[in-house]
Amino acid sequence: MITMLVTYEGDEQTPFDRDHWINLHFPLVRKCWGPYGLVSAGGFFPQGDGAGLIAVGIVNFRDEAAMEAALKAPETAQVMADVDIVTAVKPQRSIVQPL
Repeated sequence: MITMLVTYEGDEQTPFDRDHWINLHFPLVRKCWGPYGLVSAGGFFPQGDGAGLIAVGIVNFRDEAAMEAALKAPETAQVMADVDIVTAVKPQRSIVQPL
C-alpha cells in the first residue's frame, strides 16, 4: 500500500469549507479513484496551532501504480475542481511508503 498525504496550509482566517470537504469531497474522491485502486480516503483537522496546517487528507492506494493511474485519470479533473470549492489554498502532496 502507498499513502498520499494532502496538506493544506493556512491559519484560522483561511477560508476552508470543512463540511463540504468531509461530506462531499471525500465521497467524490472515493467514487472517482476507487476503480483505479483507491483503498481509503479521509481527513482531519490538526488541533492546536497545527504547525500552519488547517487540514490533512490521507489517501491510501493499493500500490504506486494505482496511485499514478488515479492521478492521471480523467476523473481527477473533477476531484481538483471540487478542491477549488472547498478552499483557494492549493494542496501539497507527500508520499508515504511503508519500509
